[in-house]
Amino acid sequence: MSESVFLAEGERFMPTDHARGPWDPQALHGGAPAALMTAAFERLEPGGDLLIGRLGFELLRPIPFAPLSVSAQIVRPGRRVQELAAELRHGEELIARASALRVQGIPDGLPGVSPAPRDDAGSPGVPARSAEEGPHAAPEGRMPGPDAGKPVRFALDDTERTSFAASAMEMRWLSDPWQLGPGRVWMRLRHPLVPGEPLTPLARLAATADFGNGVSAALPFESFLFINADLTIHLQRAPLGEWIGLDARTLLRGGGMGLAESVLHDVHGPVGRAFQTLVVQAR
Repeated sequence: MSESVFLAEGERFMPTDHARGPWDPQALHGGAPAALMTAAFERLEPGGDLLIGRLGFELLRPIPFAPLSVSAQIVRPGRRVQELAAELRHGEELIARASALRVQGIPDGLPGVSPAPRDDAGSPGVPARSAEEGPHAAPEGRMPGPDAGKPVRFALDDTERTSFAASAMEMRWLSDPWQLGPGRVWMRLRHPLVPGEPLTPLARLAATADFGNGVSAALPFESFLFINADLTIHLQRAPLGEWIGLDARTLLRGGGMGLAESVLHDVHGPVGRAFQTLVVQAR
């Protein structure tokens, strides 16, 4: 079995079993292509010195277990603000769209602004300092670290089958993974997206953020679908390290829509939030 999520075949990416999702055995988990398109955004120049403050993904149809191509471009250039766009296709068929906003970072040393954490500070679960310390700390605070979590092989459908959830992701749960309702978990991708290419913290975050609706499932998977049609991520700083934490909850309103909301963490503290619009129906 391949030890990557995708295999590169020329200009195309062939999913492996590690990319498979829970809803259909012939469809991918949304986190796999989200990470793939995020990595494409990070490679775009000029502007790599800017920070990605927002990521958006529109999942237009189930992402097939088939060769995929990714294209990315800068649609609004600028020295302080850039708008990026990407498309995911199977042949000529458009499967998903993505957007990103890159902005100039806040200068260090401004009054009342907490310093950014260092990527060499502390070990997982025991950070030496945090971007959230100080008078303007985020109200949700820092999650207990990965070392405080319970290792669980988790998937909505089948924990024994190779899939993005069960085999590509290492999970350490701070809550009960089988309990319906809000959930908290740390995740780390075990495998590279493509052989020989290191994973960036931002690509790891995009892959993990798409788990919010599963982590905080409000309805039993055996009886209901709660598929996300999109994923939007807003960042307050760049993530660091391998571990990404989700503090997730799902909100359902009769006659309305479903929404999954996740506070995103690295081991230094909160880094942003993710939102998913859910399609909810009985099986």
